[in-house]
Amino acid sequence: MGRGDLSDEEWARLEPHLPRRVGRGGRWQCHRRVINGILFRQRTGLPWRDLPSRFGKWKTVHDRHRRWSADGTWEKTLRAVQADADAEGQIDWSMVSVDSTSCRAHQHAAGARSRPPRVSGRRSAPIRHRTDEALGRSRGGLTCKIHLAGEGGRRPLAFVITPGQWGDAPQLIPGMEQIRVPPAGWRTPTYSARPPRRRQSLFVAAKPPLPAATPDQAHHRGAQRPACQPPAASSQGGRPTGFDREIYRRRNEVERTINRLKSFRALATRYDKRAYVFHGTVTGASIRLWLRA
Repeated sequence: MGRGDLSDEEWARLEPHLPRRVGRGGRWQCHRRVINGILFRQRTGLPWRDLPSRFGKWKTVHDRHRRWSADGTWEKTLRAVQADADAEGQIDWSMVSVDSTSCRAHQHAAGARSRPPRVSGRRSAPIRHRTDEALGRSRGGLTCKIHLAGEGGRRPLAFVITPGQWGDAPQLIPGMEQIRVPPAGWRTPTYSARPPRRRQSLFVAAKPPLPAATPDQAHHRGAQRPACQPPAASSQGGRPTGFDREIYRRRNEVERTINRLKSFRALATRYDKRAYVFHGTVTGASIRLWLRA
């Protein structure tokens, strides 16, 4: 086992949630070896063609990552791993913190074709194609932004990827709507249908202050208490009442979550041309953080 590869314990937690080959077609290469290759590329940020030979053919590793990013396999796996953690009581639902981070895009991330891509196979889900590919221009060049919602254990619950110049406040509600943790036993035959868990005690936002209607919308969309964020100073000076400084101290949890995610060099600097492939890269890194818990 190489440095950064999945341990036996982590593989035992991940393997039941991976897809299996059904119907006609050749055999898949070993999932564990391929996923270790994907994680190696995410951790080091090297080009796909330069993957070490111990992971097999580089194109096999690349194609599986691209296919699973397109058909939603990475997202389903993340939900399943989160459901297992929730069943074991490992998710801190006491507070959800939201923040964003900008990722510099490499020059090779530009130049994607304008037409939406296709994925071969009858079981492939439609790709959520973005015409802007979640790339924006600024003084520093091409950038994209990750709007993240993290739980108290410093692990990502959900995220939204946008161009780098987009604001944070408009993406708060779409990001909270992505929080969907399935209940325990959701894959068993005797499971009775229940909605996924989305309700947290409260959420904490950063500056600048959100629009006045946003905390009320968040309250109706999952948060049991309104947002805790530093309000703008009034015209008379000082801060309005209702701001809990002790609760707001916990906002560093989402910042530490972002630091853990950006330890993956293929995430700190975006090399993927397609937005859905980069979304799969962030999802794969999130799964890795959940397996380490």
